[in-house]
Amino acid sequence: MRKRQHKKLVLEGEYVAEVEIELIDTDEGWSPYLSLDDALKLDDVRDALRRGDLHKAARLARVFTLTPLALDTAGEQGAAPDRQQLGGF
Repeated sequence: MRKRQHKKLVLEGEYVAEVEIELIDTDEGWSPYLSLDDALKLDDVRDALRRGDLHKAARLARVFTLTPLALDTAGEQGAAPDRQQLGGF
């Protein structure tokens, strides 16, 4: 049995949380899997985001907001906007 760290993204509405979990690799057929504690942690983060309880979610994970980009879709194919066009992030 081997354990490794993994980051799972939980998307809920306009928020996304980056949750650190531990994946367990074994020689059995259902590998990799996560512990019950990590599964409950993912559920707790998702529930907190659904309720808008960002403080609880932030205690368990890194929380981010998602911001849609307003891009001109009639522009050049395959050309990505540069940082200056997107506000210099």
